[in-house]
Order: sequence, then structure tokens, then C-alpha cells
Amino acid sequence: MRTFLALVLGIAAGGAAVWFYCTYRDDPRVRSAEQKLETVAKSARDTAQNELRVLHLRPEDIRDELARSGQVVRRAAVGAGHAIADATADARVTAAIKAKLIASRELSALNISVNTTAGVVTLSGAVSSSEHISKAILLAMETDGVREVVSTLQVRPKAK
Repeated sequence: MRTFLALVLGIAAGGAAVWFYCTYRDDPRVRSAEQKLETVAKSARDTAQNELRVLHLRPEDIRDELARSGQVVRRAAVGAGHAIADATADARVTAAIKAKLIASRELSALNISVNTTAGVVTLSGAVSSSEHISKAILLAMETDGVREVVSTLQVRPKAK
């Protein structure tokens, strides 16, 4: 979740910087802020890419696993050994993931079904690219109470 938040903040800061730069282009303070912003944006990008690499959520990893088994499974190491005792926990996890999907500009909450059983989240439906499968899995994995994510999402390009 921190990685996603850092990425969103980096993008927002980048947009603000572009506007400010266009308005106050020759100010030396702008040049200094521009360098700092570039550093923060690179750091956020590198962190997000590292997270995708560590969890094997790069598009090529997703394509290979889909070709091999037809589904994508990732386990969260932190909570893998703990059973979820609270019967409402699964509903809370499902609701939290659906809320994140609704908030996402790239993923469609209407096209992605979320089911949670004992901390195991199953994502099903259709997305427009393997990158979106990666983002959906990452979004689910960063939700409290998730032990494992199983994705049977299929790539179907958007109809034009």
C-alpha cells in the first residue's frame, strides 16, 4: 500500500511541478525544486518496479504463468501462517479490495470479481492487459488480511 501511495503522490507532485515549471520557468528556485522532484519520482518508480519484480508481477511473469497454468497465485509471506478466525474478516477484505478497484482509474470494478475465503482472495473476470492483472494482484496483496491471491483474470482487449 505504501508503494502505491508513494506512486500516486509522485504522479500528483509531477503534475503540479509541470504546471509550476511552465508558469515560473526561469526562477532558480524552480530549477532546484525540479531536481528534487525528479529524484522523488525516480525513487517512487524504482520502488514500484522493485515491488513488482519481487512479487513476480511483471507483465512477462504474468503471461508466462497464465500460459503454464491458466491462473496466477501469489502468497503474502507475512500472514501466510495465520488463520483468519473472524467470520466477517473475509467480507471486510473483499469490500476493501472492491473499494480500491473502484478508486483505480485503470481497473474496472465491474469487470473484476473478488471472492475471499480464509484470507485467500480470488480475482476473476476480464482486463485489457497483463499489466492490469499485475496491478489488480498488487492492489489485493496490499490489503490487510490477505494471505494469498489467486487470479483467473483473462486478458481481453477493449472493444473499439
